Amino acid sequence: MQIDLSLIPTTFDAVHAGLAATVVGLLFLQILFITVAFIALLRRPKPAATVSEWTPAMAEPEPAPAPPPPAPAPVVKTETVVVKEATPDAALQLLGLLQKEARFIDFVQESITGYSDADIGAAARVVHDGCSKVLRQHFELDSVRKEAEGNRVTLPKGFDAQAVRVTGNVVGEAPFTGTLVHRGWRVTATHLPKITEGHDVSVVAAAEVEL
Repeated sequence: MQIDLSLIPTTFDAVHAGLAATVVGLLFLQILFITVAFIALLRRPKPAATVSEWTPAMAEPEPAPAPPPPAPAPVVKTETVVVKEATPDAALQLLGLLQKEARFIDFVQESITGYSDADIGAAARVVHDGCSKVLRQHFELDSVRKEAEGNRVTLPKGFDAQAVRVTGNVVGEAPFTGTLVHRGWRVTATHLPKITEGHDVSVVAAAEVEL
């Protein structure tokens, strides 16, 4: 390939000068665009690791083990106390029998301050005989303890606290050893009379009118 040097202009007019300036400006813009693109490429965030770049450190952390369930609260066995409401009928019956046989209410309600000891003793004998009769006819009694009073006895652990009352210097827990002061009484059978319908047991002693 041969270049004809005669075709190269030796002088620059205004047109050629404008073309040269345009070429230089376009070259400058191209260099500027390339620089901006290169800087943007450097600042672009690093892409996520591919499968081939995966390392164990990139694995998601295993969830922490669940805490063990709390231990169940200890079950405290509470003893259910059943409170029975006592009906007054039987008590009123007994009080009526004591009044009938021993004049018990009259004796207790009477003021004895003006009586001599002899008079009180004579009245107490009548009350005692009548009360004893009521007990023999309507109740069967037995002693709680079989030992003679005054003997030394030992109460084992778990003894019936309702049947035996411990008094004196009570320290610590059973077994206890002490002196039997009273043998106690236990009712083994009751024979109260039957109440007819409509009978008012609250009237333990009827008023008396002599004609």
